Amino acid sequence: MSHRLPPLSALRAFEAAARLGRMTAAADELAVTPGAISRQVRQLEQHLGVALFDGTKARPTLTPAAHVLQPVLTTAFAHIADAVREVSDPSRGPLDVACFSTFTVKWLIPRLFDFQAQHPGIEVRLRTTDAGTGAGRMHGDLAITAEEATGAWDTSKEQRLFPEHLGPVLSPELAQRVALHQSADLADPALAPLRLHTRTRRNAWAMWGAAAGATVPLPAPMQAGPEFEHYYFTLEAAVRGLGIAVAPWHLVMDDVLAGRLVAPLGFVASGYDYVVRRRTSGPLPRLDVFCAWLQAQALANPVPPGPQGPPSG
Repeated sequence: MSHRLPPLSALRAFEAAARLGRMTAAADELAVTPGAISRQVRQLEQHLGVALFDGTKARPTLTPAAHVLQPVLTTAFAHIADAVREVSDPSRGPLDVACFSTFTVKWLIPRLFDFQAQHPGIEVRLRTTDAGTGAGRMHGDLAITAEEATGAWDTSKEQRLFPEHLGPVLSPELAQRVALHQSADLADPALAPLRLHTRTRRNAWAMWGAAAGATVPLPAPMQAGPEFEHYYFTLEAAVRGLGIAVAPWHLVMDDVLAGRLVAPLGFVASGYDYVVRRRTSGPLPRLDVFCAWLQAQALANPVPPGPQGPPSG
């Protein structure tokens, strides 16, 4: 190796501070003092001969050099953690489960108490991801993801949880003011400002329209409804009466059954399945138990109401 690398402790301190945005947050994560983080970052800056942070200690900002270094270090430390996990005794330690953030908040966490009650000796550690976990390197012991429904599963590592069904949902109060009797009603330009959008799934309206046999024109930017960073923001906005969201049944069924949302047009299959993918195909009792529990929870999901046609008469 032609270049002498900086101390690993300095790289770890910088990576945590840059990723979290605050020295105090990095100190909490690494179980050291904020002063220790600052000293390690200064040591790294001296080694590299470049500044890594600008601004004040309370609100530091990354320099161009830091923007180059931080994502590389974050990926490298994640790979190191995965390699350590892979060679460690698989029967020890927490079960590392990765899934989409909204799925975690709306479906998995509300049911997780049941697993903990049945299996108090198995710790489940959740990590969220908004990226696919297909052909690339998979982090964690288990990933729950949405994939196009092809029916071609690697049964040694994959199992289907349930098909995804999409439908428009809105608050009961808003439903009293907006007449939705058939899918075509949502193509009305007057409703465009009420259609809620999500940055992580901008094609939700188009997907539902294609599955429901309805054409929902894309509104002009000045006429479009609000767009939110995450799906769970969009769903909460719908609950609060801010507009109409297209949502998967499994993410809103608790709200629909509780009367916080209504789905006047029902739900249609989107052509996607939720899939559980294991990192290894070998026997791992903790993982087997968790996968069996997931399947039982999926089978207990209420059946989504079917699509509603135009009113008769």
